[in-house]
Amino acid sequence: QLQASGGGLVQAGGSLRLSCAASGRSFNYFPVGWFRQAPGKEREFVAWISWRPDQTYADSVKGRLTISRDNAKNTVYLQMNSLKPEDTAVYYCAVHERGSYYDERGYNYWGQGTQVTVSS
Repeated sequence: QLQASGGGLVQAGGSLRLSCAASGRSFNYFPVGWFRQAPGKEREFVAWISWRPDQTYADSVKGRLTISRDNAKNTVYLQMNSLKPEDTAVYYCAVHERGSYYDERGYNYWGQGTQVTVSS
């Protein structure tokens, strides 16, 4: 299972770093993705990292969010800079097992999300 943490309340323009920690097994050789779900909206893709690590981002977060991983700690991070009110959502991480990186149906081991709230 993966567990996301590090969310909180921040003003627009601020920064947060989310962590996604694995427990019970190692995911070091699996791609991991971050998704988010805002109130009243469907869950959407945010960022993806392979074991190499290659990274891919949603257009809405390019240049502001950075995904990284520390295999020694079995943890994936999401550094969030220049945050905007529209980034407000519950953020989830999960292991990418199959299919397109942006399709949540190919992910498994979803944990509880972490709330990010950006005030204007």
